[in-house]
Amino acid sequence: MIKKPTSSNGWLDQYLDLVTEDDLITGFKNQTSESLEFFSGLTEEQLLYRYEEGKWNIKELLVHMMDAERVFCYRALRFARYDQTVLAGYSHNDYVMNSKASERSIRSLLEEYAVVRTATVALFSNFAPEVLDNRGVANGVDMCVAAIGFAILGHERHHLQVIREKYLKA
Repeated sequence: MIKKPTSSNGWLDQYLDLVTEDDLITGFKNQTSESLEFFSGLTEEQLLYRYEEGKWNIKELLVHMMDAERVFCYRALRFARYDQTVLAGYSHNDYVMNSKASERSIRSLLEEYAVVRTATVALFSNFAPEVLDNRGVANGVDMCVAAIGFAILGHERHHLQVIREKYLKA
C-alpha cells in the first residue's frame, strides 16, 4: 500500500489536497474506470467545445492529462533511482498545441489513456517501499516519489472538476 504524504511543496499541494484515497494503486484503478466511463459518454460536440477563446477543448484536456502523467512518471522514476539531477518544467501549452488532439477519435484517445494509466500503475506498483520517500527537484519544487503519484490522481481530478463546471454546464 502506498500512502499519501501529508504534504509536498508548492504547486503539488493543490493536487494532493484533492485526493481522498488512502492507497495510490487503488486510487489509480478506480479513477481509470471512472474516467473511461466519463469521457466515453461525451458527444463529439462536447469533446470539441471551448468555454472561452484560447481555452483547450476536452480532447485537448485529455491529452494534457496523459502528457502530464507521463512527465510525472518520468520524474518519479528518476527520483526512485536516486537521480539527483534537477529536472526542468515543460510547456504544457506547447505540448497540447502540438498534439493534434482535436483531430483524433475519442476511441483512440481513450485507448491511449488506458495504456498510459496501465504503465503508471505498473511503475508505482513495483517501486520498492524504501524509494517512495526519495526526493528530487522538478520544475522548481522539491518532491518525493509518493507525492508525485498522488499528484497524478489530483491533477486528473482537478481537470475533471473543471470540465464538469466550465464545459458541461454551458
